[in-house]
Amino acid sequence: MKSSILIVDDDKTIREQLAEYLSNDYVTYTASNGHEAVRNINENSDIEIVLSDLKMPGMDGIELLKKIQDINRDIVTIFMTGYSTIESAVEAMRRGAYDYLTKPLDLDKLEITIKNAIDNKKLRAENIMLKERIREKYDSVEIIGHSNKIKEIMELIRRVSSTKATVLVLGESGTGKELVANVVHYNSLVADGPFIKVNCSALAEGVLESELFGHEKGAFTGALYMKKGRFELADGGTLFLDEIGDLPPSIQVKLLRFLQESEFERVGGTKTIKVDVRIISATNKNLEQLVAENKFRDDLFYRLKVVTIEVPPLRERQEDIPLLVDYLLKIFTETHHKQIKGIDPDAMKIIKSYNWPGNIRELKNCIESAVVMSIGDRITVESMTPYLTLKHRARVSSGKSPENLFEIEKNAILAAITKYGNNKVEAAKALGIGLTTLYRKLEQYGVE
Repeated sequence: MKSSILIVDDDKTIREQLAEYLSNDYVTYTASNGHEAVRNINENSDIEIVLSDLKMPGMDGIELLKKIQDINRDIVTIFMTGYSTIESAVEAMRRGAYDYLTKPLDLDKLEITIKNAIDNKKLRAENIMLKERIREKYDSVEIIGHSNKIKEIMELIRRVSSTKATVLVLGESGTGKELVANVVHYNSLVADGPFIKVNCSALAEGVLESELFGHEKGAFTGALYMKKGRFELADGGTLFLDEIGDLPPSIQVKLLRFLQESEFERVGGTKTIKVDVRIISATNKNLEQLVAENKFRDDLFYRLKVVTIEVPPLRERQEDIPLLVDYLLKIFTETHHKQIKGIDPDAMKIIKSYNWPGNIRELKNCIESAVVMSIGDRITVESMTPYLTLKHRARVSSGKSPENLFEIEKNAILAAITKYGNNKVEAAKALGIGLTTLYRKLEQYGVE
């Protein structure tokens, strides 16, 4: 469908010639003055672009722009102006006009400007739609579980989301700290703003400082241009600092200053920049211990933990495992186009008996693997990952629950070989692994 353009000019010849020139690619409307243009916009809701003269009798371009914005802020306005009124055109852009063209018009430039304006409008619309979808996703999400600890977390998230308080999320690796940060942001006062994430342990100190605060051209070798940092990019939104416990001391100082004054300078710069950013940080480390060891600033620690949300490990919320498994099964069944209808009790027993040192991340990988490996329409013991099966059998045979995966496998394999009188073929079948794998494992254990 063609885009619609309204051409506004008090010169009849100009507006009719432009309408004819653009009519092959666009639906065109014309108006001889601002009042007629406003009437056109009210009567034709399909108008996307207004191409208007800036200097007109009665209602000038600036006043027309204000009227257009009052009617529909999605309409893109491009002004045509003589050299004597360029200053007014620049003022119009400050007020929200997309661009201006000088008379006499360069028709090639006119076409490019209109095309770019339409593309920009589509991108903005897609961006708004994407933000809405993301917001809906995290607005309705319930962190999966009905345990008391999860209920407490959800209540805390609801209370803190309506504020701009700094939040510290604590928990072991894989417990879902980033999900908590997402839910807090997309239910917050700055949900329509950007949500920028930085992993503080993934970058070297010098690179991390530039990533966070930006740098000026020539600040260091290779700084060929000015670069905005994550703090500037997150202006009006949230900055999520993951693995905050790995933040180098020099950057801890700059972060503390930002939390106190909401300002910073780019690397190599002297200009002070102020932004409005909410900070959410997360770590799997014991910050209190790091403070005691003088590895983390105590004043920064207290600034970060205005509100603390502790995400429990999976072993402390085992009653939530069946719900999580059901949720993950639905996701991966759809992702991998399988027809999985459920999980066998024996397979669920194995899952519930496991300690899950990798928490939800490990459970997620396990369920995806089981879905991919399943043959029928149910997850069975045979489709579970080998180490879970080995771990369960080791626990049943020994009555113990070794913490080390190496010991779990070793005990299970040796127990099976003993049970089957050193018949490795039968032992491998009972364990659900290949004979080659069995020999490789025995070699690892140093067993002849």
